[in-house]
Order: sequence, then structure tokens, then C-alpha cells
Amino acid sequence: MSIQKWFLISLSILGVQAVCLGQMSTTDRSIYLKSLQGEITLDGKLEEAAWFTGRPAKDFWQYFPTDSVANNPQTEIYMTYDDKFLYIAAKCYSAQDDYVVPSLRRDYRAGGNDNITFLLDPFQDRTNSFVFGMNPLGVMREALIANGGRNGGDFDESWDNKWKGVSHIGEGFWSCELKIPFSTLRFKAGERKWFFNSYRFDTQSGTRSTWVRIPQNQIIMSLAFMGEMEWEEAPKRPGTNISVIPYVASGFNQNYAEGSPEDFDLAAGGDAKIGITSGLNLDLTYNPDFSQVDVDRQVINTDRFEIFFPERRQFFLENADLFSRWGEQTINPFFSRRIGSARVIDENGDESTIGNPITYGARLSGKLDNNWRLGLLNMQTERDDEFNLPSYNFTVAAIQRKVFSRSNVGLIFVNKQATSDTDSAGFYSPYNRVAGIDYNIASSDNRWVGKVFYHQAITTEDENEKFAHGARLEYRVRPYSISWEHQYVGEGFEVESGFVRRRNFFRISPQARLFFYPSRGSMTEHGPGVQFTMFTRPGFGRSDHRLELFYNIQFKNTARFRVTLQNEYIHLFDTFDPTRTDSNELPENSNYTYSSIRASYTSDRRKVFSYELRPSIGQFFNGYRASLQGSFNYRYQPFGQIALSYSYSYIDLPDPYATANLFLIGPRIDLTFTKSIFLTTFIQYNSQADNVNINTRFQWRFAPVSDFFLVYTDNYTSDAFTIKDRSIVAKLTYWLNL
Repeated sequence: MSIQKWFLISLSILGVQAVCLGQMSTTDRSIYLKSLQGEITLDGKLEEAAWFTGRPAKDFWQYFPTDSVANNPQTEIYMTYDDKFLYIAAKCYSAQDDYVVPSLRRDYRAGGNDNITFLLDPFQDRTNSFVFGMNPLGVMREALIANGGRNGGDFDESWDNKWKGVSHIGEGFWSCELKIPFSTLRFKAGERKWFFNSYRFDTQSGTRSTWVRIPQNQIIMSLAFMGEMEWEEAPKRPGTNISVIPYVASGFNQNYAEGSPEDFDLAAGGDAKIGITSGLNLDLTYNPDFSQVDVDRQVINTDRFEIFFPERRQFFLENADLFSRWGEQTINPFFSRRIGSARVIDENGDESTIGNPITYGARLSGKLDNNWRLGLLNMQTERDDEFNLPSYNFTVAAIQRKVFSRSNVGLIFVNKQATSDTDSAGFYSPYNRVAGIDYNIASSDNRWVGKVFYHQAITTEDENEKFAHGARLEYRVRPYSISWEHQYVGEGFEVESGFVRRRNFFRISPQARLFFYPSRGSMTEHGPGVQFTMFTRPGFGRSDHRLELFYNIQFKNTARFRVTLQNEYIHLFDTFDPTRTDSNELPENSNYTYSSIRASYTSDRRKVFSYELRPSIGQFFNGYRASLQGSFNYRYQPFGQIALSYSYSYIDLPDPYATANLFLIGPRIDLTFTKSIFLTTFIQYNSQADNVNINTRFQWRFAPVSDFFLVYTDNYTSDAFTIKDRSIVAKLTYWLNL
């Protein structure tokens, strides 16, 4: 069957859901906002009469450990507003005051601590949301939810913006007050109705609750379940909405491995945020510096393909789904981390990846109205004469149209264009382009979710099948879920600005799961599942398969357990060393079938000491493997925590192939002296990569979204601890509203 027929069948399968998608689910939940009368002193105590003039959000439903009763203890939410600010207050009742607050660091994740979260959907699309949260000690968090909040990857806590929040602990409750500038939000002027929901984690009762009832088989941050936010008068578009965030940075670095002399850098640049309309924002950057961004968590890689690391740089985050959520994670036409790094070749013909400085960038993104979203991005990188790397310009244009209640259709075009001469040998291409269409499906009640996409590469190479196609459809109700997924990636689908792990394959992956919700005992949910994944190569046949039988258990104390039996088949088209230690490689055109068992257990994160264990044992290619991964966490509340992540793999392959002990140990000390002064030290020992990395970051938030950073980084060999390179960077940023 041709891939074109597969594409048409995929569209037909998803198209039959149009009837159920056209109906918007309704809720009788609404909160009413009256304009502010008088003033509010932000102290977290809810003492002003202005809080109680409208209609509050009350009567929270329990989400965990069950989803069928009113929650106890309860929560109340109040709102008001004036010309410049939205004010939100919450009173969170509690039988005790032994609150769990792991640290004073901003942008915590909700699990394992006491907190309340507010979701604002100004455009009522139930696809994108602003997130604001507080905990009993007044620690703030903000984030963005994209793609309807279907999984944890749709939640991006790296987004940062200006607002204020204060908490107060009373007898039998804790409360908070928030003051959010309208300039921080994106919304349609003149609109008197937004969507809203809230969820709360209460460690004393062990419950999680939501204002709008959410079925337990759905994720708690799902935007499919929203109430209404009714305004007495529509909020006004803020006036001049321009923010400038300049920075100055200096640092020393030295590459000892290459014998380079010590290098001193002094740099300045900055970003600007300009509100074009109340829903559309222009981000500008000049000579950006990302030295303060958290280092990636390393992994032991025994796979044949590249590892995906998420984007953490602030400039790329707002409306990131407009640029980076196309196709699937491993078949993505645009991956923003490709900007700022480049694959190069040296005079000996060896390939490597280097940092490639960005000169400037511009990014226009947001809502045109309730149905249309727009994203335009343009970034320029510098030329590197040492590797004869040309300068490149990256352009992305994306437009998305909402259809039915929560689905959308989008078009994307990506262009990587050399702006200086390329090498005569042809290693660096003069351009690389891709155009694509995605249809994202989400029913009003989130029972049906899925996607169909088709992407076409435009390259200088004369290759066949320069396209990729995929489809995914899942149906989830309380007792079970079933899903189907397939993708095809052509041999010529070369996407230099994207993330594509492998090419020239057709993949299918059906899955089925059962869910049981016992009314008694220590478990809140459990059930089995099966997933089968198979890869075939055109003209060859089956190249890989994986069959997984698993069983999941969720306990009332928030602990989780999973056990998986796995059978795997792999055909190696090329030689490969599974240990990645430069040992003898398994031969090309060889076949391997092997089985293993693995498990995972995550303990109660509310405890002072918590842990995660992920053991596995079984066959591996033509030998055996035993591994243990996980973490230990100790909380010194509220001044921080000490965590130790670890990964050990013992791989035993028959002679003449490798037997290896692979270690990855990562202690992390996170100290929060106050809500504005933080110190983090992260050490990673990776025997597979022969590297020890030490990264220490001091941060002082001396004003809202304005910081001083001091970052120290060392890299050593893992065997002799010989120093490779060292750097220390100081950076000062300041957020200025014009």
C-alpha cells in the first residue's frame, strides 16, 4: 500500500470523529468578577471587602484518590480586577499546618508539596493556558500549557514573567493573593468571558482536588475540563506594552585538553518583548547569552540513535508549540536547539558538534483571534572560520486554525539558508527546507486525541522519498484505553533544523490498557497493558520489533509501581557497539532477539526522604544486561534538598565483544536561602562519556525577573580526573518596562 493511501486512510479515520468533536462539553461552573472597589493590600490575608463582591469558585471535586466525591478539605477562590491588574485570591482549608514545601525556589512542580494552581484560558480554545501557582510559604510559579495539557511534556515551567504573590498561614487554613498585570497575559480585547480552572495538592489529607471535575483517567492539568470566568466588563487592552531585558556578562574559560590559553570574554546584549496586540507578542534578541540555563541531565545511551534533550532557553519558550510541536518528538521538522549549535567537520574528516553563536533573532507569535494562531521566527547565526562553517539564517513560519471544539489544522514552513559561502566539498548545504501540514485532534471531553501529519523536505540532494507521514489516534474512557500509531519516514527526509532520529522506515505501534479503581485497600488505580511496536524498511521487511506486557499500580500514598516484560528484535544494518565504549562492534547485517524484565517504584514524595528505583535484567543483543537506575531525595524544608540520581548498567557480551560497567552518578545540592537567593551544585560522573561535569550556579533575583548569576563549570576525564576545560561566568539581567 502506498504512503499516499496511508495518509488518506489516516485522514478518514480521524474525520469520522468530527461528529463527536463538534459538540462543546458544557459545565455549570462559573466565577464572576466585579471591578475593584477600593484598594487591595497584597498580604495574603483576604481582609478587603473587594474580594467578596463577585461570585467565587467553590466546592472543589476530589481528583485523587477518587474522583466521585466533593473534596475535604475545601478551597475557595475569589477574583477582582482594575484597569491594569487581575487579582486572584484563594483560601485553602486544612486540618493541620504541617505543610510540605521542599524549597523556596520559584517554579516548583506540583507533586509532593502543598500548593494551588490557577489555569487561565483567555481565548477559550482549551488548548493553551497561562499557569500561576502559590504555596503556603508564598513561593510562586508560572508556566505555560500547550496542546491541551495531554501529558507532562505540555507543561513548560521555564516561562518567566512579571507578577506578584503573597501567602499567609492561618489557623486551619492557608491563603494567598496574586496580582497579575494584564501586560503579562495575552487575550482578546473586548471579550467578557475566559475559561478557568484550578487544582490543589494537599499533603495533609493526601488529596488532589479540582474546581471543575476531572475524571481520574485524565491528567489533572487537562484543558478539556474548564469552567467560565465572567467579567463585569471586558478587561481593557494594556497601553504601551514594551519590556526591555538587557544583560551584561563576563567570564573566563580555558580548554586544557587542547592546550588553549585562558580566554576572557565580555559581552552585552538583550531581549525585548513588544505587545503588538493583546494576543500577539514580538520577541527580539540581540547577541543572546544562555550561560545561566540549567545543564542537561546526562544519560547512559545504549541505543543506536541520538538522545532528545528539551529546550530550556527562555527566548524560545512562549508559544513554543507553534514552532516545535509538529509531527512527533522524534520526527520533528523544527527543533530550536539546532539554533546555537552546529555539526562541523575538521581537517581530519572527523565530525563533532560545536556552539555556534546567535547574532540576533525575532519571534512574532500568539493569537490573531479565538480561532487563528500565528508564529514567525527569524534567527541569524555567525560564521565559524576555523571549521569553514557558513553563517546561517533560520526562518520558521507557522499558522494554525482551530476546528471543532478543541482540534486544529496547521501549516509550517522551515528554511535554513546559508548567508555566506559554503564549503566546496559540500559538507555544509546552502539550504535545507521543509513544509508540512498537521491535523491535531482532541474531542471536547478528551476521550479522542490524535494527530495526522505530512511533511516534505526540500533539499539540494537528489534523493527519493523526501517526506514523512504519521498518524495517531487514542480512545480513552474510564475502564480502558486503546490507541493506534504509525509513521513513515522516507530515505531522503533530511531535516537539518529538526529532530529526526532515523529515516527510511515504516513503524506501527498499537496499545491497549485496562484501568481498575478499587473502593478499598491501598491502591487507587491498577491495571494491565500491552504495546507492540514494529519497524519495517521498504524493500527489506521487518527490521525491529518490541512487545511489552506491563502492569501499573497507583497507591493512595501517591507511590507508583510498574513491571514490564519485554521481547525485542533488532536487525543491525551497520556495525554497532551497545556499550559505546569503542570496543569491538557487533557486525552489520546481523539479527538479535532477546527478552528482559524491568520494574519501577516511586515512593511517597511527601516524605522527607523519598526515592525511585528502576531495576532491569535480561538478555541484551547476544549477551546479557543488568541495570539499576533511580534517585534518592532528602528534603531540608524549606531551605532546599539534596538529590542523588544514579544509573548503573552491567553489559556482558561474548568474546570478542565488550563487557562493560557503565556508571552515571549525579548528586545535586539545591539550596534556597531565601525566595530570591539560590545556590545549585550539580555534579555528573559519566563513565560512558569519560566525563565528570561540575556545574555550580548562584542566582540572586534582586528585582522581579531581574537576576545576577555566577556560574562555575568544570569538566574532567572520568578515569584519571584530568581537567578538560573550566569556565566561570558572571551575568546581570534587568527587566525594564517602558
